[in-house]
Amino acid sequence: MRTSVYKSISNIKLFKKQLLIWSQQFREITFMDSNDYPQDYSNYDCIMAVDALTSIKTDTHNAFEDLKQYQQITKDWIFGYLSYDLKNDVEELYSNKYDGLGFPDLFFYQPKKIFLLKGDQLELHYLNMCDDEFEDDFSEILESVALEDEKESTLNIQQRVSKEAYLKKVSKMLDYIHHGDLYEANFCMEFYAENATIDPLEKFLKLNEISQPPFAVFFKNNTQFLLSASPERYLKKENENLISQPIKGTAKRFLDPKEDEVSKNNLALDPKERAENIMITDLVRNDLSHTAQKGSVNVKELCGMYSFMQVHQMISTVTSKLDFQYSAIDAIKTTFPMGSMTGAPKIAAMKIIEELEETKRGLYSGAVGYFTPNGDFDFNVVIRSILYNQEKKYVSFSVGSAITSLSIPESEYEECLLKAKAMREVLE
Repeated sequence: MRTSVYKSISNIKLFKKQLLIWSQQFREITFMDSNDYPQDYSNYDCIMAVDALTSIKTDTHNAFEDLKQYQQITKDWIFGYLSYDLKNDVEELYSNKYDGLGFPDLFFYQPKKIFLLKGDQLELHYLNMCDDEFEDDFSEILESVALEDEKESTLNIQQRVSKEAYLKKVSKMLDYIHHGDLYEANFCMEFYAENATIDPLEKFLKLNEISQPPFAVFFKNNTQFLLSASPERYLKKENENLISQPIKGTAKRFLDPKEDEVSKNNLALDPKERAENIMITDLVRNDLSHTAQKGSVNVKELCGMYSFMQVHQMISTVTSKLDFQYSAIDAIKTTFPMGSMTGAPKIAAMKIIEELEETKRGLYSGAVGYFTPNGDFDFNVVIRSILYNQEKKYVSFSVGSAITSLSIPESEYEECLLKAKAMREVLE
């Protein structure tokens, strides 16, 4: 069904940029870049898939069953996303909030052309129908150059929830926690701009340059774009092995090395941040246990410290072995949405989030990734991301923080502004 060709790449950083520039001619693009971040679990340094032969687009109703059928019938590489609101397919939940973006709840496609980069070795996997285009495409990619920057309209970025309203909402969430309704919830707010015209590729390149995260994504579905600088893996499957790496715990970076080290050490020892991480790690353990072989769920690393360009983060790594009676889609459905973006207990947290947040999350706090022909997969968590509907001229990015009994509303607000910094800088 596919033909493969292998190439050696000399200037990898330049090639990745040329690949992205060349891809802009296609209606569907998924570009995923690890930015050479040191990690133990990725099969490729960079992946790009373009030009759909087939696709599936649906709302939340029966979404996972539809995806399972599409994945099993296609038996090929498929790329796409799961929006946060697929929670409504998993549980008796609903979403009835303002949605300025209007993306489908689920979208996957079977690409005609796939590029897989590991070290300096590039694999090109083309469907047989277009395997005569290898050499012409490769020559075009190597000749691709960036277009000159276009004049863009000034963006008037607005905050959906005022500081005063945010503090009131967090206080309300704390009331729920103190009454015993939940232990922790991830509370998010949206920043947006209307009548916005941006160059998505240019904005992605800037965002990726200042963030350099391990799960960066440029995603295009016609006029709908995701520009993601995500540091977080949601879930990966390789053979029977599953791995999830929830992030909870954030601290500011400083230019002064001593100050920066103090910030990192303070995060590692902060009882509130550790409690956040441990609660979500326990939730992920429980989620994975639904499809795991008996006794196979393990916490490989608890509250590990990792530094990124913008922030220090606390990350845990949880693994399991998938029981043979469950499919790849079952593993996703029983863990979705990811605990780091909901809270604990999960269903109670999602209900309270729905009550208190102002906008539909949509693709934000969902996941982008791919399935291989044998049913393996890898998905990120859509955070630190800009979403853009070119047709509606609507730009949106959301940020959130975990509210626990130890939360101080003012501090949570400051954490949100810290997380918004990179997206704001790129857009303004």
